Amino acid sequence: MSTYVEQSYQRDTRYLSDRVTADGRGGWPIEPGRYRLVVSRACPWASRAVIVRRLLGLEDALSMGICGPTHDERSWTFDLDPDGRDPVLGIERLKDAFEKRQPGYPRGITVPAVVDVPSGQVVTNDFAQITLDLSTEWTAYHRDGAPDLYPERLRDEMDTVMEMVYREVNNAVYQAGFAGEQREYERAYDTLFDRLDWLSDRLSRQRYLVGDTITEADVRLFTTLVRFDAVYHGHFKCNRHKLTELPVLWAYARDLFQTPGFGDTVDFDHIKRHYYVVHEDINPTRVVPKGPDLTGWASAHDRETLRGRPFGAGTPPGPVSAAERVPAAHNPALV
Repeated sequence: MSTYVEQSYQRDTRYLSDRVTADGRGGWPIEPGRYRLVVSRACPWASRAVIVRRLLGLEDALSMGICGPTHDERSWTFDLDPDGRDPVLGIERLKDAFEKRQPGYPRGITVPAVVDVPSGQVVTNDFAQITLDLSTEWTAYHRDGAPDLYPERLRDEMDTVMEMVYREVNNAVYQAGFAGEQREYERAYDTLFDRLDWLSDRLSRQRYLVGDTITEADVRLFTTLVRFDAVYHGHFKCNRHKLTELPVLWAYARDLFQTPGFGDTVDFDHIKRHYYVVHEDINPTRVVPKGPDLTGWASAHDRETLRGRPFGAGTPPGPVSAAERVPAAHNPALV
């Protein structure tokens, strides 16, 4: 959810920040089947959690509820489910789980959210911490061959790079798109493309953002890049170049997209419908564009020539379960 302060976009980062941990030190111990990860495939912050959960093989330990791509001012809804209710939580709106935790919950109802199934309460919607905890606290339930997405030896560098990417890429597209006046827009635009140029230079010499294997840093950058041409270039006016016109970043993004766990979680239909329908202040007609052509995501990237292997000594995740498979019509690059 967003607010405006003096016509400048400000993200509300006041989250429910409890953590689900192996030792239960905060009152929420890890127990397989106890928690449900609620997401929308439209949301880049939620998509991080979808990707990390799949890469680590946590499907059997942590179930996932998927909201539809659009919502109103009240909440995300479970309109994809046959009766409009999440089959595990039994609720129609994610708002109900926030209200269970805190009656009259005053802040944004955001995804991803981890919900305690027995009580029906949201434990946390702190998207940045959720994925790190999936990597570091849920290790007993990782699949064999799962990657180490937050390796201890790289954490200082990763934290620096991820914070930079968050401020100057992940959030900068929103600052440009929701800018209330020209100066704010141009400041965000310049910040974004300066950082994309820096990333292009860095990734021209190495296959992955930090280290020789995929990490959380790659996940966090990917969820913005995969939305870039579909929504940010036009809808948010981030239009100096399309991603497809930035050779290094386009190849890097395709490399990740074609890595099991990344592209097979992407729903371009949900992404486009969310941004163009929900953001009525930017797109009052709510018309959703037919383009761009997305089949290029399946084209060769030649990034294998750089040092690095996606899973190191590990293995890729297996096929997506039928229940969580993205419809073929929603992601032409996977057909």
